[in-house]
Amino acid sequence: MSEMSGIELQPEKNPKEPTKEHKSLKSPDKDSKETETEVNLEPNVNSMAEGGLKDEFKVLNDPIHGHIEIHPLCVKIMDTPQFQRLRYLKQLGGAYFVYPGASHNRFEHSLGVCHLAGQLVTSLKDRQPELEISEPDILCVKIAGLCHDLGHGPFSHLFDKFFLPAIGEKHIKHEDLSLKMFDYLVEDNKLSPEFEKYKLTETDKTFIKELIKGRENDQNGEWTYEGRPKEKGFLYDIVANKRCEIDVDKWDYFARDCHMLGINNNFDHARCIKYARVLKVDDETGDLQIGFRDKEVGDLYDMFHTRNTLHRRAYQHIVTKIIEKMITEALREAYDKTKIATSKPNGGTEEQAEVNSKTGKPETIRTKLNIFDADGNVDIKAYQKLTDSIFEEILWSTDDKLEQARGTLIKILKRELYKCVGETCPPPDAIKKEEDKIKDEVWDILQKMKSPIEKEDIIVDFVYLDYGKKKDNPIDHAVFYNKENRDKPLNIKKKELSNMLPENFEEQKIRCYCKREEKGRIAEAKKAFVKWCKENGCPLSDESVFAGMTPVKDRTKRQKEQKENPPPSSTVKSLKY
Repeated sequence: MSEMSGIELQPEKNPKEPTKEHKSLKSPDKDSKETETEVNLEPNVNSMAEGGLKDEFKVLNDPIHGHIEIHPLCVKIMDTPQFQRLRYLKQLGGAYFVYPGASHNRFEHSLGVCHLAGQLVTSLKDRQPELEISEPDILCVKIAGLCHDLGHGPFSHLFDKFFLPAIGEKHIKHEDLSLKMFDYLVEDNKLSPEFEKYKLTETDKTFIKELIKGRENDQNGEWTYEGRPKEKGFLYDIVANKRCEIDVDKWDYFARDCHMLGINNNFDHARCIKYARVLKVDDETGDLQIGFRDKEVGDLYDMFHTRNTLHRRAYQHIVTKIIEKMITEALREAYDKTKIATSKPNGGTEEQAEVNSKTGKPETIRTKLNIFDADGNVDIKAYQKLTDSIFEEILWSTDDKLEQARGTLIKILKRELYKCVGETCPPPDAIKKEEDKIKDEVWDILQKMKSPIEKEDIIVDFVYLDYGKKKDNPIDHAVFYNKENRDKPLNIKKKELSNMLPENFEEQKIRCYCKREEKGRIAEAKKAFVKWCKENGCPLSDESVFAGMTPVKDRTKRQKEQKENPPPSSTVKSLKY
């Protein structure tokens, strides 16, 4: 070792020691004359429980946020079957079949939201002590961020936006299922003593569920929430902000999805955290809202532009939507074909799982898809078993009743997808029609063309693109402040910032798909949709409407050529050395 005197060994750093980024948030502009309050982001649990619990914090290395610390109670929640289930739910659903990098799951996203929620609420506490944000407040916000997606089903939004409406359960939302799953998680894992250990009461549990659900638009200024008084109403905007759509849930999935998809993200959530401040927006009601520095309005427009980009290029990608439609068809087919009618305890009939004659037990697929009890409510115990694995279970099932569903999934894997024959963006003043109505009209045109295409072979899909508030500009609902008066809320209108910002913040696209594979049938479907667009005043040109049309593979021609000209048999030459 003496021969290595030229090498100085450095002591190993403690992995649990917070980095400078964790400890403080300083002014992002070194040359700025304004003074920002230094914000301590190092968690303080000793005021909430017995000393020594600092060692129970988990330090995780996240690809988006770096090394993050997880509170001991959050660790207890993480180490449950109900939370670990999120490892098996793809964050972007069918987009993984289009973007090879979109393999991330709801699990890591939830950890990221927990981390950002803790950063934002802690920065507000240190910057504005007069808000009296307590340690239980901070912990509740973190837990809400951690548990906000517990209720997602297979392939995330595919389940509650496509599958549930397809079986007549359009009213069920994943947020409501998250609340039920949170209650069940606490009960099933006997975590109430752990909540009490950190001085969290039943009121705090109610507060956590209210944070997950989000604050609805208040009616007449009345405060209807039980978890916290109106003086702390701004806390409801951290995880799920329904007032202006600026929240930590979006901050994480923007950064994470862009990273995994390979799409540039121009939005910097760290700056928003550093410049966040609670402002009184109504003197009469005393309503408080989280605002941002006036100079950050451009960054927030970048945030909503990023959202729009992700929807256009990934979430609403033509092939992504085709695949999600096909997965939905397979799930619905499996749901319908394995049901039998049995009597309800209170009379009537109920669709139940069919019993396997060999095992005497209900069929696995039907058991997992049947998440409803005898009263038609979601059975959360059954729902917790439902993950993306349902795809493989249907795919490899030998049940004859699942043959059609299995065939649809095989087509996805073999890339024999339904074809998009056209897309149009109807003008705002166009007559609004339902998807089924447009489908009927397109099929009527096909019948007049004497086309053999059946009505079931046509799919019409609506795609809605906006900035998060439908036709409204979400920035109009946000509040800002300037450095001269940090307590005065300001509204910044679009025209005050730039003349190059969007004029409209919502648009609808109509897409038409055809299930038939023959090139001639695809051409007929395209011709019928073109005619429908012209009859209904929808913009149409070969270069715009069909620029993203799924390429057609003429399998019939290829198979005929292979039969007429089989490849020569391979010959193996011996090699001499």
